[in-house]
Amino acid sequence: MRLHQITPFVPCTKLDDQIAFYSAVLGFSVGFRADNYAFLRRDDVAVRLVEVDADVNLHAPERQQSFYIDVREIDALYASMEPRLKDLPKGRVRAPFNQDYGQREFHVIDEDCTLIFFGQSIAN
Repeated sequence: MRLHQITPFVPCTKLDDQIAFYSAVLGFSVGFRADNYAFLRRDDVAVRLVEVDADVNLHAPERQQSFYIDVREIDALYASMEPRLKDLPKGRVRAPFNQDYGQREFHVIDEDCTLIFFGQSIAN
């Protein structure tokens, strides 16, 4: 037996806005959509967006989430997203940089303050 994938549930207050962000900016495709739920995929990575009540403050520190996506060719991936990332408000994107722990990463914050890490081992 072997585990082969983890798919985070990402809460959002406006499902349509999150779907648009993950599709248009990050390149995900919608695999399934219901009233308050969407399953999106890009390559071997998937996310499950779940709409919560609009009065839930997802920007509050105790509600903030993050997840990490391991990638190959991180600089090429960033370059492919960069034209759309440049349109995001200041502070929502951190361009590729090397971490002391041996990863090259870039960071993107989605529409409801979830921090998405994209990373690749520097050794690769």
